[in-house]
Amino acid sequence: MAVEAYASRNADTVHADVLSEARQACYKARDAFYACLEKESNKTPTEIASVGLLYPSDCKGSRAEFVKHCRASWVKHFDRQYCRNRRVQRLLDDKDSRRGPLTLPQPYTFKPPS
Repeated sequence: MAVEAYASRNADTVHADVLSEARQACYKARDAFYACLEKESNKTPTEIASVGLLYPSDCKGSRAEFVKHCRASWVKHFDRQYCRNRRVQRLLDDKDSRRGPLTLPQPYTFKPPS
């Protein structure tokens, strides 16, 4: 009975932000913002986005468009996804620290050569 009441109450509402045109606008704004982040990656991040994402002030306009065109939950999701992908990429690209054989600390049970 509760499901029928809920369905009849919200039968005529269509959320415009989930329609195809709105999703495409959201994706375009998202891609523009993250492209700006990649382009301005050498600058010091000064602005704070959701989930701890920092970005330079040069990308403030594209961030505003991104927030305007997308749902807040989508913005949060895309920011988390971007941070996760950057973290994984940084771990995979960190080849300088992995050069040479793996050396483990050895206990000194004998006098080291001098």
